[in-house]
Amino acid sequence: MKPKLLTTLPGYTFGQFTSDALAGLTVAMVALPLSIAIAIASGADPANGLITAIVGGFLISLLGGSRVQIGGPTGAFIVVVYGVIARHGYDGLVLATLMAGVILVIAGLLRAGNLVAYVPEAVVNGFTIGIAVIIGSSQLKDLFGLHVAVLPAEFLAKMGALWAARASASLVVLGCGLLAMALIVALRRAFPRFPGLIVAVGAVSAIALLAHLSVDTIGSRYGALPSHLPWPALPAVSIARVTELLPSAFVIAFLAAIESLLSAMVADRLIGGSHRPNAEVMAQGWANIASALFGGLPATGAIARTATNVGAGGRTPVAGLVHALVILLAMLLAAPLAGYLAMPALAAVLLLTAWNMSEPHKWRVYWREPLADRVLLLVTLVLTVLADLTVAIGTGVALGLALRAIEHRFGPQPWSQPDR
Repeated sequence: MKPKLLTTLPGYTFGQFTSDALAGLTVAMVALPLSIAIAIASGADPANGLITAIVGGFLISLLGGSRVQIGGPTGAFIVVVYGVIARHGYDGLVLATLMAGVILVIAGLLRAGNLVAYVPEAVVNGFTIGIAVIIGSSQLKDLFGLHVAVLPAEFLAKMGALWAARASASLVVLGCGLLAMALIVALRRAFPRFPGLIVAVGAVSAIALLAHLSVDTIGSRYGALPSHLPWPALPAVSIARVTELLPSAFVIAFLAAIESLLSAMVADRLIGGSHRPNAEVMAQGWANIASALFGGLPATGAIARTATNVGAGGRTPVAGLVHALVILLAMLLAAPLAGYLAMPALAAVLLLTAWNMSEPHKWRVYWREPLADRVLLLVTLVLTVLADLTVAIGTGVALGLALRAIEHRFGPQPWSQPDR
């Protein structure tokens, strides 16, 4: 379970550092607005997203088992985090994240990282698309500028509340959101290595400010962002509270493990390398413990940011360390500027993130899979959207194991390890 950083440092050259530093800077420019947007969508303060990217991202790169993994808050956790905060408050989320970190450290010590890869791919695809649907629906309020007093967490109730508020939609707000989307897509296609995300969000926010448009910003809704990291502190712990939050902690731990390992597998294909799954799981554990102590959100490996890192030339964990330090520097020096970021522009970021998470280019492939896989995907997707991830994951894995047992008994083709 030796961290990849220790493997890559012998023989490390100044040329490699230059490439890693530039990649880390590029990823930080992408992660900065995304971390803020994810925190807001999760029902937390924007600063919590930055704290997670700094603390969690640094430790994932420092201790992880992948050369190029970039860690921080991710869209997959929005649903879980939103639900935990709604039911148990933010202090409950902090404790659940701390417990999840401990679970992941134990899982790493028990070398359970290899087992996560055997979760049926249809289950992974189903809850990933389901999460994307929920993330996308949660951003419609800010994209259209709807006035909703309280947005319910449940999907059907949420859609009903949004529909009831349709008369309050603003064409100005929608125009800002659509412009941000168009700029992000155009810059991504024209300049794949350029940090177009922050340029698009910054440009739309500047237009809204200079034109005195009636558009909500981070500052108008949440106040000024802090310009420093908080002191670490332990959350209040009791037996009753731990028992109450244990199911949420297991869901956070499972999602952190599976998303980080999937991201590491994608990274392996991009650079032709191999990651150390148990070291990666262990790193996720320490990263979530530290993030919780600083009051942050759950952290895990981020597939989009990891791919951005590889595309920008990052080849060792030093790039991830630089990414976290650049975000910290931005927090220390430029926190007031983040208050001017327009909410519809951040909504555009998350809507495109949700679209990319769902991987629409693979939908036809999914539909050509065997009937059992299609049923498993649809069941997991529907339960993710209409129930919750705990039920979806539990049911999906149980149904997958049952189908695997049936195929072993009656069919000649057993399921293979997902190639992700």
